[in-house]
Amino acid sequence: MKNIQLIGFILVVFGSFLPLVHVPIIGNWNYWKVDNSLAIACWVFSAIALFGILNNTPKIVKVFGVLLILLFLFTIFATKYQAFSYFSFLPFKSWTETLASTVKLKWGWAVEFLGAVVMLFSTKKKI
Repeated sequence: MKNIQLIGFILVVFGSFLPLVHVPIIGNWNYWKVDNSLAIACWVFSAIALFGILNNTPKIVKVFGVLLILLFLFTIFATKYQAFSYFSFLPFKSWTETLASTVKLKWGWAVEFLGAVVMLFSTKKKI
């Protein structure tokens, strides 16, 4: 189980460098460009999960797997909210929604979630 958990950890860390959000004209953003503090939180949670993997403590791995999933969901919500509030100066709501919808989520999120889910569900109970 340790090897599968390590693969999940690698997917989470590797996924943070993949394109997560596409902003028109600017291009693709990874976790560091989306928000520095959220990227640091992701890496800290991943490092603590790695500590749990290496010390055979599945409870730590499960807790930080859940925290990573919650962090990813929060980041997606915050990115969409920021896109809507960025264009809120426009006089018509339809213009705001149209321009905010140009900010697209990319395929890197699938890798992030897959890594966290692998870490979460590949733990085996200690006997």
